[in-house]
Amino acid sequence: MPKIVFLPHEKLCPEGMVVEAKKGETILDVALANGINIEHACEKSCACTTCHCIIREGFDSLEPSDELEDDMLDKAWGLEPESRLSCQAHVDDEDLTVEIPKYTINLASEQH
Repeated sequence: MPKIVFLPHEKLCPEGMVVEAKKGETILDVALANGINIEHACEKSCACTTCHCIIREGFDSLEPSDELEDDMLDKAWGLEPESRLSCQAHVDDEDLTVEIPKYTINLASEQH
């Protein structure tokens, strides 16, 4: 089974974490199942950027992003060439190293 290394994140997983994932699961679902509460304001429908992550290792093993995901990513804070929406990135056979950005853009929570 592939592993996902979540790099340390000040609030979500201060020590970092290494977890097993099943092929076909999204990075977001793996994170949530292991207590890493990555924000997902649109409920995994590819309609926001709150679950943005950066794939530090294993990026090429992921299926390419589609046009909708690319359009959403263009709005993400801290966008990098290896950025993905964790609700859309499905684990394949390779291990991944994932960084959760320090900031996210959540228009729903910022309007209150």
